[in-house]
Amino acid sequence: MEHPEHYRHGLHEDALAMVLGTLFVALGTVIYAKATLLVGGIAGMALLLQYATGMQFWLAFSLINIPFYYLAMKRMGWRFAVRTFLAVSLVSLLSRLSEHWVEFSLLDPTYAAVLGGGLCGTGLLILFRHRTGLGGINILAIFLQETFGIRGGYFQLAVDLGILGTALFVLTPDHLMLSILGATIVNMVIAINHRPDRYLGVT
Repeated sequence: MEHPEHYRHGLHEDALAMVLGTLFVALGTVIYAKATLLVGGIAGMALLLQYATGMQFWLAFSLINIPFYYLAMKRMGWRFAVRTFLAVSLVSLLSRLSEHWVEFSLLDPTYAAVLGGGLCGTGLLILFRHRTGLGGINILAIFLQETFGIRGGYFQLAVDLGILGTALFVLTPDHLMLSILGATIVNMVIAINHRPDRYLGVT
């Protein structure tokens, strides 16, 4: 069997993954915000703040993530922490810009839940495979998978369902159910595809 060094990602591959992964997540959250749905994790908390207080998603997402940079540094190393900071900053920037780049005259909530969940899940998968997270729950998920073998997607699903439970007073029941569907799609994309025995690329 070849040494893992043969599968190491190049700088250009990491850079492309960073841009595409964060762009997918940013577009997914824009779709969720337009349809008044929630995604899980820190992004879900940021969307909740937007719905409840009017604070824009990009600002809330940036602020909530600040305490988690220390965890990223301590648990995953400074390289991971720097990549996480860059990824969070890009999602914040791209989500703000996407509001001016994309406009929906019609957006069915069910379609938004499936498409938004698929985009966020695929974006996170791209970032995870290049040892990059989006702060908060993502850092814990990657740490638990790499340290204890706990599947990151299943851990995130459990946490996300707890976060969605706090939305009972913010979303209508049908939008809450669609948000749960979206969170399930996000985490199943990660759980099914982000497995060390299936993917050998490293950074």
